[in-house]
Amino acid sequence: MFVIGLMLASCGKKPQGAGGMPGGMPLGFAPEVAVVTVQPESVTLSDELPGRVSAFLIAEVRPQVSGIIQKRLFEEGADVKEGAPLYQIDPALYEAALARAEAALAAVQPRAERYKELLAIKAVSQQDYDDITAALKQAEAEVKAAKVNVTYTTIPAPISGRIGRSSVTIGALATAYQPVPFTTIQQLDKVYVDAPQSSATLLQLRKKLAAGNLKNDGSAKVRLLLEDGTPYAQEGTLQFSDVTVDPSTGSFILRMVFPNPDMALLPGMFVRAVVQEGINDQAILIPQQGVARDPKGTPMALLVNAEGMVEPRPLVLDRAIGPRWLVASGLRAGDRVIVEGLLKARPGTAVKAVPFDPSAKPQPPGQPGQPK
Repeated sequence: MFVIGLMLASCGKKPQGAGGMPGGMPLGFAPEVAVVTVQPESVTLSDELPGRVSAFLIAEVRPQVSGIIQKRLFEEGADVKEGAPLYQIDPALYEAALARAEAALAAVQPRAERYKELLAIKAVSQQDYDDITAALKQAEAEVKAAKVNVTYTTIPAPISGRIGRSSVTIGALATAYQPVPFTTIQQLDKVYVDAPQSSATLLQLRKKLAAGNLKNDGSAKVRLLLEDGTPYAQEGTLQFSDVTVDPSTGSFILRMVFPNPDMALLPGMFVRAVVQEGINDQAILIPQQGVARDPKGTPMALLVNAEGMVEPRPLVLDRAIGPRWLVASGLRAGDRVIVEGLLKARPGTAVKAVPFDPSAKPQPPGQPGQPK
């Protein structure tokens, strides 16, 4: 801001110097500045969003019958397969109930068969036959329910995944459908990443696509940065975007799916998702060191015009891409933007423009190869 303030302050008055050149410079002297000539290029634009990892599937394990836990059949933190037994509840009471139900069925079944034969010869009434048939169906249903309860005394894994710690031990009392789960299983071979995106950003993106400033091939690929900034090796896909904007934040949720074969991503982990927006074939990028702000905060750049004079130019910036700014408006192809020697380049003065060499190491002013 200080640099731009000095530059703009000199625009109001251009005194003639000894040689008649603007700014009071001696005739034949022009400070040397390094410039970048603007050339449109193709750039893939992406948006970096904060996100959290969550399991692809989560299953809470609860008992469906009550009883005393006899066995725990897994190791905490291990991988389990769907259907593998996890807990064994004492089945004695339920096996006894099954035996009673089977005995009752054995008593009713022969009677129902005899009543069917007697009904054919009108030896019993239709009502008597209907009553025994209903009793038979009830006995069969009680046997089926008793078998289900016996099956429920062994608690299996509802999904395949990594099992957490157990909240109960052998000898504890299990209550059917209790609110506190015995344990939790999470499928982690692939995970979700949920990231909020501003609704205003989405509107701007749609405008750019509609205006033809961006091209999108429909690809939904997403990259990921871990908490320490390390790029995640696996590429993910954008699954869906939420249909509701949170009124408190003005954002909606993007959900992405990432493969997780090495279990590097764990639920609750903070990550940054890099979502591709599209390709800008006519992007204008200039080094960030060539842009400053005036006292009002407006981005400004100094250009060398066709007459070799310094010209201030207000800019509209889109975003930073690495060490460069993406310029939305204010520059066009062929413009020469000053990136070195800004303190010597005053608006309205003549300068000597040389190509900017980004590989050159900075040297003190006045050294060979640097702007004077």
